Amino acid sequence: MSGERIVIKGGRVIDPSNGIDAMVSVCIAGDKIVAVGEIPIGFEADQEIDAKGLIVCPGFVDLCARLREPGQEFKATIASETAAAAAAGVTTLCCPPDTRRVIDTPAVVNLLRERADSVGKARVIPIGALTRGLQGKELSSMMALKTAGCVAVGNAYAPVENLLVLRRGLEYAANCGLIVVVRPEEPTLRNRGCVHDGVIGSRLGLPLFPSSAETVAVAQTLVLAEQTGARVHFGQLSSERAVAMIAEAQQRGVGVSADVAIHQLHLTESAVIGFDANVHVNPPFRSQSDRDALREGLASGVLSAICSDHQPHDPNAKLDAFPATEPGMSSLETLLPLSLKLVEEGVLDLTSAIARLTEGPSAILGLGAGTLNAGATADVCLFDPIQEWTAEGTDWHSKGLNTPFYGSVFKGRVTMTLLGGHMVHCLRL
Repeated sequence: MSGERIVIKGGRVIDPSNGIDAMVSVCIAGDKIVAVGEIPIGFEADQEIDAKGLIVCPGFVDLCARLREPGQEFKATIASETAAAAAAGVTTLCCPPDTRRVIDTPAVVNLLRERADSVGKARVIPIGALTRGLQGKELSSMMALKTAGCVAVGNAYAPVENLLVLRRGLEYAANCGLIVVVRPEEPTLRNRGCVHDGVIGSRLGLPLFPSSAETVAVAQTLVLAEQTGARVHFGQLSSERAVAMIAEAQQRGVGVSADVAIHQLHLTESAVIGFDANVHVNPPFRSQSDRDALREGLASGVLSAICSDHQPHDPNAKLDAFPATEPGMSSLETLLPLSLKLVEEGVLDLTSAIARLTEGPSAILGLGAGTLNAGATADVCLFDPIQEWTAEGTDWHSKGLNTPFYGSVFKGRVTMTLLGGHMVHCLRL
C-alpha cells in the first residue's frame, strides 16, 4: 500500500454496483479503494474521516455538463465548473462537443483534458464530434478522437439532417468501438420553437416545440442503429412517447440506452407561465403526463441515468424576450438535492437514486467509475441526506446563476468529495 491511507468510518455506505447498503468502513490507499467492510489486518490509516450521519457512496458520474471552456470563458471556466462539480459530489463528467472550439480534433481533446487535470477538481471526459465542426456534412476522424481519449461521439444540439451521413457515422463509430450520443431533435418540426406545443404555450403566444420533433428523431435513429449495429445513447429525453419507443427497442435487444436531465423530472410546461428565461431549456418542459412517464422510465430502468445537463450562462444571455434568450440551466449543484426529492416523493428508493447517478451512467459509456470496488479509483462522495441549505451566495460555486432554483432551500448536501483519494471538496461547518 502506497500513498496516504484513509479510512472513512461510521457512515452508511451505499454502493449499488456491489449491492452494499450497510454501516461499514471504506479504506483507501493512495488513489485506490482497498476495502469496503472490515478494516484489513495491518491497514493503518494516516487519516480517519468520521462519516457519522452521512451517506458514503461512489462519486457521481454526469453524462452531460457544459464547462464553456474553451471559447466562452465569459460564461464559465473549467476551474469554476469543476469546482461546482466537486461541491455537487460529481467526480466524472462528460463534456459535449459543442464548445466554441468544437471537439473534433485530438488537439482540442488534449486541451480539455490537460486543463481539467491541472485544476484537479473532477475528471472530464470529452465527447468527440460526430461530424467536422458539427456541420453534419463530413464525418470526423473518429479513430483519432478515440485514441486521444474520447469514448463517445455525438453532434450535440446540431442534428445530422442528412440521414445517409448519420448512417455512415453510426457505421464508422461502430467500427471504432465508439458510442454515439444522440440529442434527438428533428429541426424542421422544431421550427425554432422554444416551449412545449400545448395549451399553455399556445395561450402565451410563444413559438411551439412539439414533442414529435423528439420522437421522429428517436424513430429515425432507432431504425439506423438497428441496421448498423451501432451502440447509441439518447441524451436528455423529454417525452412520454420517446420513453416508450426506447423501452420497446430495448426489449427487442437493440443496443440503446437513455438518460434524463434532473430538472425534467420536476418541472412541467406550467413553469413558463411567468416568462422566466431561467426555465427556457432545450428540450422544453413538457406536460404532466410526459414528466410522469419520465419518472416511470427512470424507476423501471429504461432510463438508466440522471444527468445535470448543466449549462451555465452569463446574465446577458437571459435578459432578452423569452424566445430570444439562450436555452439552458445551471444545474450541477441541484443534481443531488433534486434526486433526493425523487426519493422523498416515492419515485425511487435511495439506492436506486444513487445507482442512476453512479453505476448507471458509468455503465452506459463503459467508464469503470461509479463503484467502490476494491482496486477501483477512490472517487467517493459523502453527503448529509437531511441537511438543509440555500442555493445562493457562497454556497453556490458555478459562475452560472441561471436556474429557477437559485435562492431555494434544499434538503441534502454534499459534505466531502474525494477524487482519486484526494479531497477536492470539504464543507466547513
